[in-house]
Amino acid sequence: MTVSIVRLDGPAAGEACGPAPERIVEGEPAHRAWNAFTDASGQFCCGRWSSSPGRWRVRYTESELCVLTAGRVTIESAAGERQSFAAGDAFVVPAGFEGTWTVHEECTKFYAIFEPHAVM
Repeated sequence: MTVSIVRLDGPAAGEACGPAPERIVEGEPAHRAWNAFTDASGQFCCGRWSSSPGRWRVRYTESELCVLTAGRVTIESAAGERQSFAAGDAFVVPAGFEGTWTVHEECTKFYAIFEPHAVM
């Protein structure tokens, strides 16, 4: 088996995706995701994501590193803590976070997600 470096900054068509309709609070956000890499355990993945403007509820079971490459977003916790990010900003959304994502203008990001397997 050959192990190779995976580039995240090349061409990527991605797949259309988006928040479930019942999670949308405002607008009609349309997402595209391109998962470039998943490790053998299935617990870690990374790639690129984009969204049109809108606002939706989120509940994270995974921890996610985000690096915005374009656009502006505001993330608000269920407790009302708000943080805004723009192109060039990097942040982590920890597992267990609940709140809303608001995309103010078309945005793109690199992401890295870690979600440990559930313990039975």
